[in-house]
Amino acid sequence: MLRFGLRAHDFGPCEAGPLADRIAACGVSCVQLALSKAFPGFPALPGRLSPGFAKATRDSFTARGIDIAVLGCYINPVHPDTEVRETQLRRFEEHLRFARDFGCSLVGTETGSLNPDCSWHPDTGGKAAFDALCGSVERLVRIAERCGSIVAIEPVADQHTVSSIERTKAVIDRIDSPALGIIFDPVNLIPRKGLKESQADFFERAFEAFGSRVVAVHLKDFRMAEGEKSEIVAPGSGEFDFTAFFRLLQEKKPGIEALLENTSPATAPAALEFVRRTAAEQR
Repeated sequence: MLRFGLRAHDFGPCEAGPLADRIAACGVSCVQLALSKAFPGFPALPGRLSPGFAKATRDSFTARGIDIAVLGCYINPVHPDTEVRETQLRRFEEHLRFARDFGCSLVGTETGSLNPDCSWHPDTGGKAAFDALCGSVERLVRIAERCGSIVAIEPVADQHTVSSIERTKAVIDRIDSPALGIIFDPVNLIPRKGLKESQADFFERAFEAFGSRVVAVHLKDFRMAEGEKSEIVAPGSGEFDFTAFFRLLQEKKPGIEALLENTSPATAPAALEFVRRTAAEQR
């Protein structure tokens, strides 16, 4: 069975105990926790974490039967301002050091762009940006290797440095370490103009390229309008082929943590019922 979970900040921001209560009411077993998004006033800067804080946060969730599957620390690892980039990398390194105290091994980020806000930039797909990305990721991976944690990068089509199946494989080929993993969000990796193949074939091709490195998945849905992805929505309310995706996950990654995105306290129950039912039908 897949282990379904939610993003904590979709139910916040609030303190750890009340936040865990809200999420536990949905009956899930895991969360992705981005501290600066989920907790009010928590700064997105290095120097704030400690073993005690991490353990107290972990205990707030485990007391309600919830594991922290992924620590979200979404940075821009190719930020054009090198001082800002350095601060963000140090913050990520701190998350790697304390991840185990949160009861977690994965620290997740997307791969950014040459714009500070990670929006589209014409040179993000070039060699220089890719080399810069690999330099940042390799630095983080070396810390992760020493801490027993995993740098989990999430590819995003069109605008980010790692924007395709091929670029994802290129990163893991260059940085050959068990401390580097992939958060596979298939909707994020589908290009804005859509696919020229079936979604099932796309999933298969992705798993052939980097499936052994997939450490968690994100689940959401999308709609197409006039030949483009026009809207990102909660699972079960769009055009994503959950049947094909869950069939592949059950075969290749049984028990993987699958974290729903773009939900809210109002929409999460229906989305969870949909993914649980659809996944059960593929067993």
